[in-house]
Amino acid sequence: MKLPPVETIAARCRARPLRKMGLGAAIAALAVTAAACGGSTQSSTPSTQATGHKGGTFTILANSAFGVADPAQNYTLEQWQLLIDTHDGLVGFAKAGGAAGNKIVPDLATSVPVPTNGGKTYLFHIRKGIKFSNGQTLKPSDFVTTFERQFTVPGPTSFYSGIVGASKCSTKGCDLSKGVVANDSAYTLTINLTAPDPEFMDQLSLPFAFAVPAGTSPKLTGNNVPPGTGPYMWKSYNPNSQAVLVRNPYFHVWSAEAQPAGYPNEIIEKYGLQVSDEVTEVLNGQANEVFDGDSIPSDQLSTLNSSKYAGQVHVNTLTADYYFALNTRRPPFNNLQARQAINYAANRTAYVKIYGGPSLAVPTCQILPPNFPGYSAYCPYTAGSSTSSWTGPDIAKAKQLVAQSGTKGMKVVVNGTNDEVGKSLVQQMISDLDAIGYNATPQLLTASVQYPYIQNSSNSSKWNVAWSAWYQDYPAPSDFLNVLTGCGSIHPNSDASPNISEFCDKSIQTQIDQAETMGQTSAADALWQKVDHEMTDQAPWVDLYNPKQIDFLSSNVQGYAWNPQWYILIDQLSLK
Repeated sequence: MKLPPVETIAARCRARPLRKMGLGAAIAALAVTAAACGGSTQSSTPSTQATGHKGGTFTILANSAFGVADPAQNYTLEQWQLLIDTHDGLVGFAKAGGAAGNKIVPDLATSVPVPTNGGKTYLFHIRKGIKFSNGQTLKPSDFVTTFERQFTVPGPTSFYSGIVGASKCSTKGCDLSKGVVANDSAYTLTINLTAPDPEFMDQLSLPFAFAVPAGTSPKLTGNNVPPGTGPYMWKSYNPNSQAVLVRNPYFHVWSAEAQPAGYPNEIIEKYGLQVSDEVTEVLNGQANEVFDGDSIPSDQLSTLNSSKYAGQVHVNTLTADYYFALNTRRPPFNNLQARQAINYAANRTAYVKIYGGPSLAVPTCQILPPNFPGYSAYCPYTAGSSTSSWTGPDIAKAKQLVAQSGTKGMKVVVNGTNDEVGKSLVQQMISDLDAIGYNATPQLLTASVQYPYIQNSSNSSKWNVAWSAWYQDYPAPSDFLNVLTGCGSIHPNSDASPNISEFCDKSIQTQIDQAETMGQTSAADALWQKVDHEMTDQAPWVDLYNPKQIDFLSSNVQGYAWNPQWYILIDQLSLK
């Protein structure tokens, strides 16, 4: 999930899921926390929730809302954390803490089907007796509406573009009658793809594929969320004030693994306070959570960094990368030795400090993030002899490689955003480049312009190094390695070309293609690990760090668990 421009990062910081994240004020605030954070912020290990108490109102405070509420279009973690409590898909990620949360489990379908027809056809048996929050009975044909409106609203369509008939869909209309075949009498749903897709179950677990009733408008519903089948329903949403979720009177538990009953009777997310005021209200017990995409000011982080709040502050490393892409299509970084040189020279301690310090980021040299399928710690670009982690820059090695590459003295343009943090990251990269013999200058763009600009190859002659960031959509190594560095992710003259470095290694791509056909297996993980390490050796990026996220809760909240897909599980928290 691309962290779009910095001002929108807060949304996905408010999201991973997820490719859209909102960072705006979030990153800016993180930048000033360096002095206070140090390395002592309370950390938590993801855990499975203990039995809690039902009742009460759980109140979340967020600096701003998540924008449009239609699940076909919204691409922010902020709303996704609520949608998983109000809606369901055919399958879903288990509502559990830790690695168990990566597991795909049956949800509105009775089982996770094994594909037939060479991996192109899936037959789902739909559960009977489930109703939407408006009282309408769930039927297989509801999913036809769900998938067709993904194209007519429209929302992000790439996840479901492989469905038969999708290529002809547009905002004017969509006919998936051959791709999504509903049999309401037999309570089955058949989905036909044009080609096998081992990650299709992951994609069906995203909120874009959550069921909405047949008859839901094919156009954007704005601030009105269509009815869902989860334990809660949307009572109201006003982006200027608050969102209110109450219990769905028609809900019953059909699978505790996929959709357990929630604990709070009501969930409210309020908007508009300064983050410092959010912290104060949670400290005073006037609210229960500072939204985890809002960055806590440094002076308050210093206060929360004490043992007094150990049970209220939880820190987790996110499956996300912050990096500088190297333009591999023009000098000096069309030269492998030059790319490896700046990787050796990069002062990752400085970049971590800019982001907020070691409590909020972990240095990295590789593309796959920690706690991710296929991940094995690897950092060949570090001082010392160990390649398991980054310990410091090796300037002597970097200078040697620059000399060998014949690129010393070349001009290098460093592209980034013109906000406070963006400028600091670019300036640090300029310092690292200058230290090993290059002549680097900045190119700063507004946040809304920068990401489309660096994706478009028509601009590639104007920059050599460009900042970017990415958060997973779902736990598949291809979501990083193929989407961001694969040959097929280069789309010339397009603003949607996520392989920013335009790196393409056919040998590595062959391995990526093979790994994608293997599904989630130990053999696939081993091959992804090999790909990750080989890609790191080829150095299309300067990987900087993996960010961390802080959850700050009131003292009366219990049952905290951190899910690697959705992060905090709001409905599984209870109030003492």
